[in-house]
Amino acid sequence: MTAVTRTLVDVPTADGTADAYFTHPDDGRAHPGVLLYQDAFGLRPHLEAMADRLASAGYSVLVPNVFYRNGRAPVVELPEYIDVAARPDVVGKIVPLMEALTPEQTQRDAGAFLDWLAGSAAVTEGPVGVTGYCMGARLALYTAGAHPDRVAAAAGFHGGGLASEAPDSPHLVAGRISAELYFAHADEDPSMPEDQVRRLERAFADAGVKHRCEVYEGAHHGYTQSDTASYHPEAAERHWRELTALFARTL
Repeated sequence: MTAVTRTLVDVPTADGTADAYFTHPDDGRAHPGVLLYQDAFGLRPHLEAMADRLASAGYSVLVPNVFYRNGRAPVVELPEYIDVAARPDVVGKIVPLMEALTPEQTQRDAGAFLDWLAGSAAVTEGPVGVTGYCMGARLALYTAGAHPDRVAAAAGFHGGGLASEAPDSPHLVAGRISAELYFAHADEDPSMPEDQVRRLERAFADAGVKHRCEVYEGAHHGYTQSDTASYHPEAAERHWRELTALFARTL
């Protein structure tokens, strides 16, 4: 595995300063930029390890704390192994943070994150890739829609509520997207039922967006997160294959 350089950075935004983790190959060269959006549990060692794995494949990866308005990470103290059934108090603290993060704030923040990547000597010029997990899949879609000229590829894994009937549902930005998309759902995920899966893919198809949507059988919401009870090793490895293939094609 390629050695990487890891740093904690501060990203100025319109609403303050977002703390973030930045990792890239330790070879003195610039590499394509990737914006990695957190799941609901936030910036923590597991997400940093995921970013390192992506960086070792040849990318410069920024993982912002999207809850920065509520404090620096960790905004909510987490156990080393997260089992929401055993620790419902954790979810109770996180849900208000998720609900407070609006699509408008997300799109505004995305511009700041993309600006930071563009200004880094470790990032090559040109559009970047975006990937998101759980709530981060929503953020990835909003980012691709708000900044079509700056995002070449966007992926989302075990995202919830991606194509709801809400007036600000993420799927409604499909017509503004120019990136190639890959979205992989869990078949045992009540937050992304079959009707939303169909609606999401129909939105992409109607918009003429190059895309692929898949449902991972036997996987639960959170299947990529190895520090949680939802982790599914086979689904997680499948996600890595698809994600790196997407970025290899587009970045």
